[in-house]
Amino acid sequence: MKALIISVDLGSPDFQAHADEFAMLARGAGAEIVGTVVARRARPDAAHFIGSGKLEEAVLLAGQAHADIILFDQPLTPAQQRNLERGFNLRVVDRVALILDIFALRAKSHEGKMQVELAQLQHLSTRLTRLWTHLERQRGGIGMRGPGESQLEMDRRMIGAKVRVLRERLAKVQRQRGTQRRARSRGNTLSVSLVGYTNAGKSTLFNALTRAGAYAADQLFATLDTTTRRVWIEGAGQVVVSDTVGFIRDLPPTLIAAFRATLEETVHADLLLHVVDAASPQRDEQIAEVDKVLADIGAADIPRILVYNKIDAAGCGAGYEPRVERNEHGTIARVFLSALERRGLDGLRAAVAEAHQIAGNNAFHVENL
Repeated sequence: MKALIISVDLGSPDFQAHADEFAMLARGAGAEIVGTVVARRARPDAAHFIGSGKLEEAVLLAGQAHADIILFDQPLTPAQQRNLERGFNLRVVDRVALILDIFALRAKSHEGKMQVELAQLQHLSTRLTRLWTHLERQRGGIGMRGPGESQLEMDRRMIGAKVRVLRERLAKVQRQRGTQRRARSRGNTLSVSLVGYTNAGKSTLFNALTRAGAYAADQLFATLDTTTRRVWIEGAGQVVVSDTVGFIRDLPPTLIAAFRATLEETVHADLLLHVVDAASPQRDEQIAEVDKVLADIGAADIPRILVYNKIDAAGCGAGYEPRVERNEHGTIARVFLSALERRGLDGLRAAVAEAHQIAGNNAFHVENL
């Protein structure tokens, strides 16, 4: 599907990184990018977000490029989306809907699909204003996966009923997870969750630690469904390791809420391994974004270790050799490794074992860096 991307620079210092990330999202959804329009504004235009002049320029470019869809790198209000679609006479998919669409594409488990559907229905419920009447013949493609076009025609009452059913089913899953966690707790089993920005290499590290076969790929949101495995670590015994969904800047609140059951594994973990892409120029901003989401889901106070992954891609020299760093309290704070090349894993295992021993003494503390 040919897509025209509209990126809006509102004066943010990380605008280019934000725009590049959105292009990755678009390609991950299966779009062929045929053009990009950059609009610079002090504040969003109430009617079109980008203003009428820039809209005319974008409409002309969309026609010349034979675009099938408009991908907008900002969350849009229902009115802004409706006005833009009338201007382009094409479907407009904003950042929130695109992320939801990728989640619908990648979700594999029954639980994951339910969570995505719940988030999509909640997003659609605010946009049931005959928004798509001029696009009735355009079916399928980006922004139309998951619940699908038929549900866009449902009224609020029917969507509300479906949302209630999904919430009840997810609540049941949440209770089952709680039972499993209590059983692990009674067995004095350390629970470790891998968290981090999307595409930081969590699944590759998970596979390296547990010898599992979790799906890993160089793309945003390769993992949506939590995978849990037991692994023996010298000095810690049986450890339960969970691979969780990656985070991203401006992650839709409805998605965080919908994935609450999955993220419970993070909230109730004994230790978080915050996996960082050491090769990313935006790694500090990505760390901050993950910390923000962890705070949102109530996991800010869980002990964590920063795991700088992909040192093989970050460069050579002593600064990127496998190693373990401690903070001023003498506690392990950072581990540098390459999950792909399986270098530095022994240091990580030793860090987990030390965390388990300190946790057993009720004195474990990792500085939140």
